[in-house]
Amino acid sequence: MTTLEQALQKAQAAGLERLDAQMLLLHVLGRSTHDRAWLLAHDTDALAAPVQAAFEAGVRRRRGGEPLAYITGHKEFFGLDLQVDARVLVPRPDTEALVDWALSLLADTPTATVLDLGTGSGAIALALKASRPELSVRATDFSAEALAVARSNAARLHLDITFQQGSWLENVDGHYQLIVSNPPYIAAQDRHLADLLHEPVQALTAGDDGLDDLRRIIAQAPAHLHAGGWLLLEHGYDQADAVRRLLLESGFQTVGSRRDLGDIERCSSGQLPWPALS
Repeated sequence: MTTLEQALQKAQAAGLERLDAQMLLLHVLGRSTHDRAWLLAHDTDALAAPVQAAFEAGVRRRRGGEPLAYITGHKEFFGLDLQVDARVLVPRPDTEALVDWALSLLADTPTATVLDLGTGSGAIALALKASRPELSVRATDFSAEALAVARSNAARLHLDITFQQGSWLENVDGHYQLIVSNPPYIAAQDRHLADLLHEPVQALTAGDDGLDDLRRIIAQAPAHLHAGGWLLLEHGYDQADAVRRLLLESGFQTVGSRRDLGDIERCSSGQLPWPALS
């Protein structure tokens, strides 16, 4: 007989962090990921053989580098329970800073129109809509598979988002108060890609310097923003200076950056100028 605590200890001995092991165990037990206290209270309970087998399979997958979210099929983002799989990137906690900034920029615009480019799982668009139901939110992605995940999340969460397939701002109609994006921004030869082998590479890399998609978005965005509208972008840990320069070169004003949970400049934005008064 293997108890819950023994299973956790075995997983840790195999190289898993205890938190990952706990999340996997709760998953195979069919319990909420918030039930860690329940594990402590039931640490001497025996694991049924099928549950133990499922747990050990999950441990092997995690040891192989597969993201925990792909194994459990869920990732919490901005208080939302999102379903994720290998068709989309796993939403990162640092991206919540992008959502917070977007909400602050829209604080004085009750019925703003928002466009989320490269939506993936739908994390940013869904977080904005859940926080501000009155917003009109459109989300695009080049990948039909990613859009299927985003649409499924929107339906499950009962959030009304308009989805559209396309490459960045191509085939996008209308003007928006805010365009937001967490595009690919890793350089093609970046050593960090070795740690991301299980995630879709097309959602990670953007040319030799990682700025190809950011350049396209910044160049295309002014034609799709209302006067005074904002472009808000997530980017790499060392790209803030380059992104601010690109924004300024494209005519944006009030250009600035914000830091993520690790105190790294992770997001940058610019505002389309208002027309000059005659």
